[in-house]
Amino acid sequence: MPSLKDKVVIVTGAGSGIGYETALAFAREGARLVLADRRQDRLPELAGQIEALGSEALVMPTDVSQREQVERLVQAAVQRFGRVDVLVNNAGFALGATIEQTSEQDFRELWETNVLGVLYGMQAVLPVMRRQRSGHIISVSSAAGRIAFPGIGAYSASKAAVIALTEALRAEEAEAGTGVRVSAVLPIGTRTGFFESARLIEGTPVGPHGPTQSAEQVARRIVACAKRPTAEVVPYRPLRLGIVLHALFPSLLTFIGRREYRRLLRQRAAQSATDER
Repeated sequence: MPSLKDKVVIVTGAGSGIGYETALAFAREGARLVLADRRQDRLPELAGQIEALGSEALVMPTDVSQREQVERLVQAAVQRFGRVDVLVNNAGFALGATIEQTSEQDFRELWETNVLGVLYGMQAVLPVMRRQRSGHIISVSSAAGRIAFPGIGAYSASKAAVIALTEALRAEEAEAGTGVRVSAVLPIGTRTGFFESARLIEGTPVGPHGPTQSAEQVARRIVACAKRPTAEVVPYRPLRLGIVLHALFPSLLTFIGRREYRRLLRQRAAQSATDER
Protein backbone atom coordinates (compact mmCIF):
# COMPACT_ATOMS: atom_id res chain seq x y z
CA MET A 1 0.00 0.00 0.00
CA PRO A 2 1.37 3.48 -0.84
CA SER A 3 3.21 5.23 1.97
CA LEU A 4 2.19 8.57 3.48
CA LYS A 5 5.57 9.14 5.11
CA ASP A 6 6.64 12.79 4.80
CA LYS A 7 3.48 13.69 2.88
CA VAL A 8 2.15 17.14 3.76
CA VAL A 9 -1.44 17.06 4.99
CA ILE A 10 -3.66 20.03 5.88
CA VAL A 11 -6.59 19.22 8.18
CA THR A 12 -9.24 21.88 8.84
CA GLY A 13 -11.38 21.59 11.94
CA ALA A 14 -8.45 19.77 13.55
CA GLY A 15 -9.22 20.96 17.06
CA SER A 16 -11.80 18.28 17.85
CA GLY A 17 -13.69 15.22 16.70
CA ILE A 18 -13.02 13.77 13.26
CA GLY A 19 -10.39 16.40 12.45
CA TYR A 20 -8.44 15.73 15.65
CA GLU A 21 -8.41 11.95 15.14
CA THR A 22 -7.64 12.30 11.43
CA ALA A 23 -4.58 14.43 12.15
CA LEU A 24 -3.29 11.83 14.62
CA ALA A 25 -3.99 8.99 12.18
CA PHE A 26 -1.97 10.72 9.46
CA ALA A 27 0.85 11.40 11.94
CA ARG A 28 1.02 7.69 12.79
CA GLU A 29 1.66 7.10 9.09
CA GLY A 30 4.59 9.53 9.17
CA ALA A 31 2.85 12.45 7.46
CA ARG A 32 3.65 16.07 8.27
CA LEU A 33 0.60 17.96 9.47
CA VAL A 34 -0.75 21.47 9.11
CA LEU A 35 -3.42 21.93 11.77
CA ALA A 36 -6.20 24.46 11.19
CA ASP A 37 -9.11 25.36 13.43
CA ARG A 38 -11.05 28.48 14.35
CA ARG A 39 -10.49 27.63 18.02
CA GLN A 40 -6.87 27.62 19.05
CA ASP A 41 -7.07 25.98 22.49
CA ARG A 42 -6.54 22.32 21.47
CA LEU A 43 -4.15 22.77 18.56
CA PRO A 44 -0.94 23.05 20.66
CA GLU A 45 -1.85 19.87 22.54
CA LEU A 46 -2.52 18.07 19.27
CA ALA A 47 0.74 19.34 17.79
CA GLY A 48 2.56 17.98 20.84
CA GLN A 49 1.04 14.54 20.33
CA ILE A 50 2.01 14.57 16.67
CA GLU A 51 5.58 15.54 17.48
CA ALA A 52 5.71 12.79 20.12
CA LEU A 53 4.89 10.38 17.31
CA GLY A 54 8.02 11.59 15.50
CA SER A 55 6.25 13.76 12.96
CA GLU A 56 6.06 17.53 12.37
CA ALA A 57 3.12 19.86 12.93
CA LEU A 58 2.41 23.44 11.98
CA VAL A 59 -0.39 25.17 13.90
CA MET A 60 -2.45 27.66 11.90
CA PRO A 61 -5.54 29.19 13.57
CA THR A 62 -7.98 29.51 10.67
CA ASP A 63 -11.61 30.48 10.18
CA VAL A 64 -12.47 28.69 6.94
CA SER A 65 -15.41 31.03 6.29
CA GLN A 66 -12.82 33.73 5.54
CA ARG A 67 -11.16 33.26 2.15
CA GLU A 68 -8.02 35.22 3.05
CA GLN A 69 -7.42 33.02 6.09
CA VAL A 70 -7.73 29.85 4.02
CA GLU A 71 -5.32 31.23 1.44
CA ARG A 72 -2.90 32.16 4.21
CA LEU A 73 -3.18 28.61 5.56
CA VAL A 74 -2.15 27.07 2.26
CA GLN A 75 0.64 29.60 1.75
CA ALA A 76 2.01 28.82 5.23
CA ALA A 77 1.98 25.09 4.45
CA VAL A 78 3.95 25.64 1.24
CA GLN A 79 6.40 28.01 2.92
CA ARG A 80 7.07 25.51 5.72
CA PHE A 81 7.05 22.23 3.81
CA GLY A 82 7.35 23.18 0.14
CA ARG A 83 4.20 21.36 -1.02
CA VAL A 84 0.71 20.15 -0.11
CA ASP A 85 -0.14 16.53 -0.79
CA VAL A 86 -3.52 16.18 0.94
CA LEU A 87 -6.16 18.68 1.99
CA VAL A 88 -8.84 17.38 4.36
CA ASN A 89 -11.75 19.83 4.28
CA ASN A 90 -13.32 18.89 7.60
CA ALA A 91 -14.32 22.11 9.38
CA GLY A 92 -18.06 22.56 9.87
CA PHE A 93 -20.90 22.77 12.35
CA ALA A 94 -24.48 21.58 12.67
CA LEU A 95 -27.75 23.47 12.98
CA GLY A 96 -30.79 21.93 14.64
CA ALA A 97 -33.82 23.76 13.22
CA THR A 98 -36.88 23.01 11.17
CA ILE A 99 -37.03 24.70 7.77
CA GLU A 100 -39.58 27.14 9.21
CA GLN A 101 -37.27 27.99 12.12
CA THR A 102 -34.14 28.45 10.00
CA SER A 103 -33.26 32.12 9.90
CA GLU A 104 -31.47 33.72 7.00
CA GLN A 105 -28.56 34.60 9.29
CA ASP A 106 -28.18 31.05 10.62
CA PHE A 107 -28.34 29.62 7.11
CA ARG A 108 -25.82 32.15 5.85
CA GLU A 109 -23.33 31.34 8.64
CA LEU A 110 -23.82 27.60 8.11
CA TRP A 111 -23.23 27.99 4.37
CA GLU A 112 -20.18 30.20 4.84
CA THR A 113 -18.43 27.60 6.99
CA ASN A 114 -19.69 24.28 5.64
CA VAL A 115 -19.76 25.13 1.93
CA LEU A 116 -17.73 28.24 1.19
CA GLY A 117 -15.02 26.94 3.53
CA VAL A 118 -14.73 23.85 1.32
CA LEU A 119 -14.78 25.94 -1.86
CA TYR A 120 -12.07 28.26 -0.53
CA GLY A 121 -9.92 25.28 0.41
CA MET A 122 -10.29 23.72 -3.02
CA GLN A 123 -9.49 26.97 -4.81
CA ALA A 124 -6.50 27.78 -2.59
CA VAL A 125 -4.82 24.41 -2.92
CA LEU A 126 -5.52 23.59 -6.57
CA PRO A 127 -2.74 25.79 -8.06
CA VAL A 128 -0.22 24.16 -5.71
CA MET A 129 -1.32 20.63 -6.54
CA ARG A 130 -1.45 21.33 -10.26
CA ARG A 131 2.14 22.60 -10.19
CA GLN A 132 3.11 19.40 -8.40
CA ARG A 133 1.06 17.32 -10.87
CA SER A 134 -0.29 15.48 -7.83
CA GLY A 135 -2.47 15.97 -4.78
CA HIS A 136 -5.64 14.80 -3.11
CA ILE A 137 -8.58 16.87 -1.85
CA ILE A 138 -10.76 15.00 0.65
CA SER A 139 -13.91 16.80 1.79
CA VAL A 140 -15.94 15.57 4.75
CA SER A 141 -19.63 15.72 3.91
CA SER A 142 -22.24 13.66 5.78
CA ALA A 143 -24.80 10.92 5.34
CA ALA A 144 -27.24 13.82 5.69
CA GLY A 145 -25.90 15.12 2.39
CA ARG A 146 -27.45 12.09 0.68
CA ILE A 147 -30.47 11.52 2.95
CA ALA A 148 -31.97 14.65 4.54
CA PHE A 149 -33.72 14.29 7.90
CA PRO A 150 -36.32 16.53 9.56
CA GLY A 151 -34.86 19.10 11.93
CA ILE A 152 -31.53 19.41 10.08
CA GLY A 153 -32.67 20.53 6.63
CA ALA A 154 -30.28 23.45 6.31
CA TYR A 155 -27.34 21.35 7.53
CA SER A 156 -28.30 18.59 5.06
CA ALA A 157 -28.41 21.16 2.26
CA SER A 158 -24.90 22.36 3.11
CA LYS A 159 -23.53 18.82 3.09
CA ALA A 160 -25.29 18.01 -0.18
CA ALA A 161 -23.53 21.03 -1.65
CA VAL A 162 -20.17 19.63 -0.51
CA ILE A 163 -20.91 16.41 -2.39
CA ALA A 164 -21.86 18.37 -5.52
CA LEU A 165 -18.69 20.48 -5.38
CA THR A 166 -16.62 17.33 -4.93
CA GLU A 167 -18.22 15.45 -7.82
CA ALA A 168 -17.87 18.41 -10.18
CA LEU A 169 -14.24 19.06 -9.26
CA ARG A 170 -13.38 15.38 -9.61
CA ALA A 171 -14.65 15.37 -13.19
CA GLU A 172 -12.93 18.67 -14.02
CA GLU A 173 -9.53 17.54 -12.74
CA ALA A 174 -9.82 14.14 -14.42
CA GLU A 175 -10.63 15.82 -17.74
CA ALA A 176 -7.73 18.25 -17.34
CA GLY A 177 -5.32 15.42 -16.45
CA THR A 178 -3.79 17.37 -13.57
CA GLY A 179 -3.08 14.40 -11.32
CA VAL A 180 -5.31 15.86 -8.59
CA ARG A 181 -7.64 13.33 -6.94
CA VAL A 182 -10.90 14.40 -5.28
CA SER A 183 -12.95 12.46 -2.72
CA ALA A 184 -15.98 12.91 -0.45
CA VAL A 185 -16.45 11.27 2.94
CA LEU A 186 -19.97 10.57 4.22
CA PRO A 187 -19.94 9.76 7.96
CA ILE A 188 -23.11 8.91 9.84
CA GLY A 189 -23.61 10.43 13.31
CA THR A 190 -20.20 10.43 14.97
CA ARG A 191 -19.59 10.10 18.71
CA THR A 192 -17.81 13.41 19.32
CA GLY A 193 -18.75 16.78 20.79
CA PHE A 194 -20.29 17.64 17.42
CA PHE A 195 -23.90 17.29 18.53
CA GLU A 196 -23.31 18.97 21.87
CA SER A 197 -21.74 21.99 20.16
CA ALA A 198 -24.44 22.19 17.47
CA ARG A 199 -26.54 25.32 17.26
CA LEU A 200 -30.10 24.51 18.37
CA ILE A 201 -33.13 26.66 17.61
CA GLU A 202 -35.97 26.53 20.17
CA GLY A 203 -34.90 23.13 21.44
CA THR A 204 -35.00 21.35 18.09
CA PRO A 205 -32.80 18.23 18.30
CA VAL A 206 -29.94 17.80 15.86
CA GLY A 207 -29.35 14.04 16.14
CA PRO A 208 -27.83 11.59 15.81
CA HIS A 209 -30.47 9.97 13.62
CA GLY A 210 -29.94 6.24 14.11
CA PRO A 211 -26.60 4.39 14.44
CA THR A 212 -23.37 6.16 15.32
CA GLN A 213 -19.66 5.53 14.83
CA SER A 214 -16.46 6.78 16.42
CA ALA A 215 -14.26 9.57 15.12
CA GLU A 216 -11.39 7.08 15.03
CA GLN A 217 -13.32 4.86 12.60
CA VAL A 218 -13.90 7.78 10.25
CA ALA A 219 -10.27 8.90 10.55
CA ARG A 220 -9.00 5.45 9.57
CA ARG A 221 -11.15 5.48 6.45
CA ILE A 222 -9.92 8.96 5.51
CA VAL A 223 -6.30 7.82 5.79
CA ALA A 224 -7.08 4.68 3.78
CA CYS A 225 -8.61 6.90 1.09
CA ALA A 226 -5.46 9.03 1.03
CA LYS A 227 -3.43 5.88 0.43
CA ARG A 228 -5.76 4.48 -2.21
CA PRO A 229 -8.02 7.25 -3.52
CA THR A 230 -11.69 6.43 -4.00
CA ALA A 231 -14.40 8.79 -5.18
CA GLU A 232 -16.65 8.38 -2.17
CA VAL A 233 -15.93 7.00 1.30
CA VAL A 234 -18.82 5.62 3.34
CA PRO A 235 -17.37 4.64 6.74
CA TYR A 236 -20.64 2.98 7.84
CA ARG A 237 -21.21 0.37 5.15
CA PRO A 238 -24.99 -0.15 5.69
CA LEU A 239 -25.44 3.47 4.60
CA ARG A 240 -24.89 2.26 1.04
CA LEU A 241 -28.14 0.32 1.30
CA GLY A 242 -29.86 3.36 2.81
CA ILE A 243 -28.80 5.51 -0.15
CA VAL A 244 -30.18 2.93 -2.60
CA LEU A 245 -33.46 2.63 -0.66
CA HIS A 246 -33.74 6.41 -0.55
CA ALA A 247 -33.45 6.56 -4.35
CA LEU A 248 -35.94 3.73 -4.94
CA PHE A 249 -38.38 4.25 -2.06
CA PRO A 250 -38.19 7.85 -0.81
CA SER A 251 -41.44 7.48 1.17
CA LEU A 252 -39.88 4.69 3.24
CA LEU A 253 -36.95 6.90 4.23
CA THR A 254 -39.39 9.73 5.01
CA PHE A 255 -41.23 7.39 7.39
CA ILE A 256 -38.00 6.32 9.07
CA GLY A 257 -36.86 9.93 9.35
CA ARG A 258 -40.14 11.01 10.96
CA ARG A 259 -39.92 8.17 13.47
CA GLU A 260 -36.36 9.08 14.43
CA TYR A 261 -37.32 12.75 14.69
CA ARG A 262 -40.18 11.93 17.07
CA ARG A 263 -37.80 9.88 19.18
CA LEU A 264 -35.33 12.76 19.38
CA LEU A 265 -38.08 15.22 20.29
CA ARG A 266 -39.28 12.97 23.12
CA GLN A 267 -35.71 12.47 24.31
CA ARG A 268 -35.04 16.19 24.35
CA ALA A 269 -38.32 16.95 26.12
CA ALA A 270 -37.48 14.39 28.81
CA GLN A 271 -34.01 15.89 29.24
CA SER A 272 -35.48 19.41 29.54
CA ALA A 273 -37.92 18.21 32.19
CA THR A 274 -35.06 16.60 34.12
CA ASP A 275 -32.97 19.76 33.90
CA GLU A 276 -35.82 21.85 35.31
CA ARG A 277 -36.14 19.73 38.45
